[in-house]
Amino acid sequence: MKSYGSMLEEAYKKIKIVSSSAERFEIPKVEGKVQGKNTFIININEIASYIRRPVEKIAKFLQKELAVAGVLEKDRLILKTTLNSAKVNEKIGLYVKEFVICTECKKPDTEVISEKGIKFKHCLACGAKSPIRYNL
Repeated sequence: MKSYGSMLEEAYKKIKIVSSSAERFEIPKVEGKVQGKNTFIININEIASYIRRPVEKIAKFLQKELAVAGVLEKDRLILKTTLNSAKVNEKIGLYVKEFVICTECKKPDTEVISEKGIKFKHCLACGAKSPIRYNL
């Protein structure tokens, strides 16, 4: 029979060490191309799947925040103006802060829920629930 200490050491060897850094969540940078008066965001689906939110909601948020018309076409978002990718990255960062990152534990493990017409961010890591001020 093994002693408690040896079993504990064995268990510690088997578990993964989790980084305590909050920087593990890094959003992919926008890959944008300007063609005429349009800006094409090519990797919008990649960004949406990474932050686990519907691409339609991200597109709507970007259109509202940048005050431009846009069309979601297959795997890209077409914005009807010329924009640099830094501006779009800034707005996606704002979306992530408002809709994805938990306000209590700062982890990205959240889901958007609606109760009585009010949208909340529900954290799957700590259980916190905070209202979302944007209405999309």
